[in-house]
Parts: sequence; structure tokens; C-alpha cells
Amino acid sequence: MLKSTLRKKYKAIRNELTHQELDDFSIAIANKLLKLPIWEKRYYHLFLTIAEQKEIDTEFILNILLGKDKDVILSKSNFEDASLTHFLLTDTTVIKKNAYHIPEPVDGIEVSSTKIDVVFVPLLAYDTKGNRIGYGKGFYDRFLAECKDDVIKIGLSFFPPETILFTADTTDIPLDFCVTPEKVYKF
Repeated sequence: MLKSTLRKKYKAIRNELTHQELDDFSIAIANKLLKLPIWEKRYYHLFLTIAEQKEIDTEFILNILLGKDKDVILSKSNFEDASLTHFLLTDTTVIKKNAYHIPEPVDGIEVSSTKIDVVFVPLLAYDTKGNRIGYGKGFYDRFLAECKDDVIKIGLSFFPPETILFTADTTDIPLDFCVTPEKVYKF
């Protein structure tokens, strides 16, 4: 199946979810994350939810990270070169939605990709080998390529993996885990 077909399929499926399902599934995913062996790390990169895309509500994960006194890193998108700039979340961080409805820090204390220990990765679909399909701009593959070799990459999905393996591009970086409301997949 083509990536573009899968993008359309999962956007449509997500769009059918009710607000109650979004909340319930997001809480279940956050609770499943607590069972992963990741909590001794320091720097955690988190994406903020694009509500208009019915993404996983990462506020529950953010609350866990803050409750554990972890350093949370948020990104700002540069659509000219499809890159991300990373900022430490502080009490004074100002968040503003960009033209694509992505909540992002306006500015702040910049953090290098090489410092990040764990990345929570947005996705539309993934397969049983940890290959993921995002929105198609390559932001996260570029970002993950800049991270240290042992960075832990965790996809978050409402759905189980596709059983047909995706054709991975040479620039695609597979996940280490994907967490759904029902199960943690390890790759």
C-alpha cells in the first residue's frame, strides 16, 4: 500500500474518533508509557498535540514528565528547510500555534538534538518492524538522524501496526517502541 494511501486512511479513521475516545485512548497510552524502561533518562522530546488532526493528547505525558522532574524539550518547525529547532520547556515558555496549527515554543533556551535521550514521535501509521509514516515532510527523520545513536524513539498511536511492511526510504529511521492504548510494541 502506498504511503499516501495509508496517510489518507489513518487521517479518516482518526477523524471518526469521538472526543471521549481521544481522551480515553490518550490516557491509556500515557499509562502504558509508565511501564517502559525509560524513566532514568533526563531529556525527553515531546510533540504538542495538533487538536485539528485528532492527534494523541500529549498533555497527559507532559504531566507525567513534569511530575518526574524531567527536562522536556519542544520543537519549532522551519518549513523552509524542514528542520526543527529544540527548546527547553520552562515556566516562561510561550506556546503559539503556527500556520499548520502546530503548537510550538516562540523561543527560549535552545537544546541540541544530541542531548535528547527519548523522543516521543508522532505518526499516522507504522508497521511491525517499526517503520513509520508521518505527515510526509520528513521533519522527524531529519531530526532523529541528528540525535545520538542510543536515543530511544517511541511512536504513539491509537491503532495497532499495519501487517504489510512499508517500503522504507534510506532516510527513514525506525522506532524502538510504539505505544497504543492496548499494547506496547518493541522493535
